[in-house]
Amino acid sequence: MARSLLLCLLILMVLPLHLFAAVACGGPTPCRVLDGNYRIELPKDGDIRGAYVFFHGYKSSAELQMQQRPLVDTTLSHHLAYIAVDGIDGSWAFPHSARPGRDEKTFIASVFDDLRQRYGFMPDKTIVGGFSIGASMAWYTACQQGDKAAAMVTFSGVFWDPLPRADDCIADIPPIIHFHGTADQTFPLAGRSIGANFHQGNAYDSMAILRARAKCDVKDAKAITLDGIKCDDVPGCIRGDSIMCIHAGGHEAPADMLDAGLTAIGFPR
Repeated sequence: MARSLLLCLLILMVLPLHLFAAVACGGPTPCRVLDGNYRIELPKDGDIRGAYVFFHGYKSSAELQMQQRPLVDTTLSHHLAYIAVDGIDGSWAFPHSARPGRDEKTFIASVFDDLRQRYGFMPDKTIVGGFSIGASMAWYTACQQGDKAAAMVTFSGVFWDPLPRADDCIADIPPIIHFHGTADQTFPLAGRSIGANFHQGNAYDSMAILRARAKCDVKDAKAITLDGIKCDDVPGCIRGDSIMCIHAGGHEAPADMLDAGLTAIGFPR
């Protein structure tokens, strides 16, 4: 009996990655991919128009993120699947982060591939998002493989120092909506040092990098309002507007802001 069980486990270990897509997942069951997993919840009415791929904040996890019902339920109300990607011990190993380890670019590419193979979510229906250090992960994802997403909606986190150069990113930067609070002391707009060796980046400088790479027309910037927040909307980018919304709050990702952001990028309720 023990020998048979061991044989089965060895067979599973050598199965090609794409065969994992045949294994059912969702709800309490994570979807396993190369070097990690994600969790997913689909709109119950079957009207599914895309997916919001969310990277959790520090000391959280995909399992805990699925318990943040205001964000999950708001996403579902926009006819989008909610996907919580699982970090490493509550963090992410993006460039210059304090958490080394997994090759996040390869891991996230495997998440995108699995979402396409398992659920049919193509890049034009996939939105990337995140909160705090998870928002940083979303920014590096947009920089490195933004062609795999239709847009990005993030909260309270950007690049880390040293910031990437514009030409470090691909040209195919997706449309962006970023929310950040002037009272945020965890990831301030100007960034801050984390210990002696790590430093969060400046939000305005980070946005300028992606706008430069996307060839946005900064001189034609206009003011718009999302969820009662005055936002800086820069048009003329390669794939769509770049919007930065600075509010008076702190380190947060409110469902009302997500609601406004998803609507503004073309996924209304």
